[in-house]
Amino acid sequence: MSLSNSESFFQPPVSSSDADEIDSLPSSSTSSSVDDDEYVSDAEREWRESLQQIELLLTMVVVPYVGKYFGRKCAYWGWAKFMEWKYPVEIVVTSPKLFKGAGLVEAAASL
Repeated sequence: MSLSNSESFFQPPVSSSDADEIDSLPSSSTSSSVDDDEYVSDAEREWRESLQQIELLLTMVVVPYVGKYFGRKCAYWGWAKFMEWKYPVEIVVTSPKLFKGAGLVEAAASL
């Protein structure tokens, strides 16, 4: 019971009235689709510009500032550990809020 390729698919006959109905369908106005395309492209362009501005803000301001702050914090911690190991001294931060505030001010001083 094998079927050949031509017998395996059913193709309905195309009548001329179906073709006439498709041809007579009203087409959408081209001006509205152009306006929609312009609106989408404007929105897309503005979205990409805002993403680029956020990226610039992160790479030029936030990342260096945060890196500098945590770098200094790490350096202070490492220096305290080295001094405790090398010399029998104890490093005590009397006011943690003031210490963090000073770190923020120092990190922002040269930006």
